[in-house]
Amino acid sequence: MNMKIFLTGSKAVLAAACVGLFNLAFAQTYPDRPIVLVVPNPPGGLVDTSARLLSEPLTRVIGQPVIVDNKPGASGNTAYQYVAKAKPDGYTLLISYSGYHVGNPALMDKLPWDPIKDYSPIALLTVSTNVIAVHPSVPVNNLKEFIAYAKANPGKLNYASQGNGSVSHIGTEMFKQTTGVDMVHVPYKGSGPAIQDVLAGQVQVFISTPPSVMQHVQSGKLKGLAVTGKNRHPGMPNVPTTAEAGLPSFQLESWVALFAPAGTPAPVVAKLTESVKKSLALPEVKERADAAGVELRYQNPAQTEALVKKELPHWSKVIKSANITLD
Repeated sequence: MNMKIFLTGSKAVLAAACVGLFNLAFAQTYPDRPIVLVVPNPPGGLVDTSARLLSEPLTRVIGQPVIVDNKPGASGNTAYQYVAKAKPDGYTLLISYSGYHVGNPALMDKLPWDPIKDYSPIALLTVSTNVIAVHPSVPVNNLKEFIAYAKANPGKLNYASQGNGSVSHIGTEMFKQTTGVDMVHVPYKGSGPAIQDVLAGQVQVFISTPPSVMQHVQSGKLKGLAVTGKNRHPGMPNVPTTAEAGLPSFQLESWVALFAPAGTPAPVVAKLTESVKKSLALPEVKERADAAGVELRYQNPAQTEALVKKELPHWSKVIKSANITLD
């Protein structure tokens, strides 16, 4: 055997062993200071709510303060780029939103982060179904009737969204592509102004998460035709799922997951994953999630990565087919 090759190989093995021992030692003392959860949205809403559902129990489970840091801006890119460039030591983590994580790569040509290469998945945290809601002036009582009415009146129904490129925008375009209906998009800056015009009947259709429409469906100010998840929503038990309503091919869920910067030591990721799993399993966390209208749905790193890889091409196809832009 060539002695030079042998020595070179030995050095590589030794270096790898040293790195492994360092990572193990680091994980044994981790964490020894506060952990920051970077949220790409302002306070309130699904993403911030999910972060705060996790932060308090995770503080107790992991033994260090877990702080929520809201960094909204640039359609989520401010937070995503910040975490992508952070030191991969497990102290700066990303609360990721599906609308940004799998939507932005197709919406933006020069994305300053990569949805796969720049992050190490830790766990899926929560999901939220959406609700297909219409103004009472629309003469339908169920989803089948609505689809038939929309097809008979192409271009006459307006639908609201929370803005160009939002989940409500992309999701409704998915609905249009699935059913073949033709509706006109009216974008708003957030769910607040959107729901006001839907309630006033200026736009007739809104596909959005439960917090935006639930109380209005409950009061009868809007008709809830279907929820777009696998199960009925506990706050609207009389509203069927899309599968129950005759449209099993259309499901739309928004998800929130936890990621670390790429290169975070595997033992640290494992410790975070196990701590998150324990936190989400606490009964009081489920109670708080139910009250907030979100569903806890833990998935491990491999499952979370698989979800991202599955949804990236799906969302890209919808976005490009509908010619959705952020303009």
